Amino acid sequence: MNDLRTDRGGTAVRPRQPVCADDDSRRSSALCRCTKGAAVPINRRDFLKLTGATATGAAYAAFGFDLAPAYAQARSLKIDRATEVRSVCPYCAVGCSMIAYVTGHQAANTKPTLVHIEGDPDSPINEGTLCPKGASTMQLALGGSAERALRPKYRAPGADEWQDMSWDEALERITRLVKDTRDDTFEETDDDGNTVNRQRGFAFTGGATQSNEEGYLAAKLMRALGTVYIEQQARV
Repeated sequence: MNDLRTDRGGTAVRPRQPVCADDDSRRSSALCRCTKGAAVPINRRDFLKLTGATATGAAYAAFGFDLAPAYAQARSLKIDRATEVRSVCPYCAVGCSMIAYVTGHQAANTKPTLVHIEGDPDSPINEGTLCPKGASTMQLALGGSAERALRPKYRAPGADEWQDMSWDEALERITRLVKDTRDDTFEETDDDGNTVNRQRGFAFTGGATQSNEEGYLAAKLMRALGTVYIEQQARV
């Protein structure tokens, strides 16, 4: 059967074939592929993904590229002869477990060197995964070591510069301020005569890296001091 048609000028033309046989798909602006007579719409992004994945797979198959052994080899070289040290991420309140790989750990005449950090797969909290911030802990330990404060610093009231302070001086100052503040603000009874034995001069906030035992001891100490405002980073 002759499928030629004539346009307004009298010229014979062949009608343009639809992309798909389905009427609904024919009216759609999206590309389609026909599967057993049924039209399945494909947008431009899916089309590029499909062609890109096909081309990449064909290239790997043609040249015999298999990156898994290379990745395994690179990882084994990085942590070769390193000691696994379990640790906890110092950032948020989730407390993800990490494995720190250290060379020269507890070795004589050798300075320990941190070479790699990754999530602990045995941890029920993060199951070996780390968020981008936790995965960048190496930068905290090594990358910014030149600017990292290694000693306590103190800035006097009204001063604009920080001064180095020894750990003994810092602990002594903290202890003295805690005692002085408690003595000045301690209340045995409230306005109605009820026994309260409290102080509201300072608060306490626990950290995400504290263990259950450390948190228990810290809470006992703060309650013994009469502290009312006790919080934990997991709730902040």
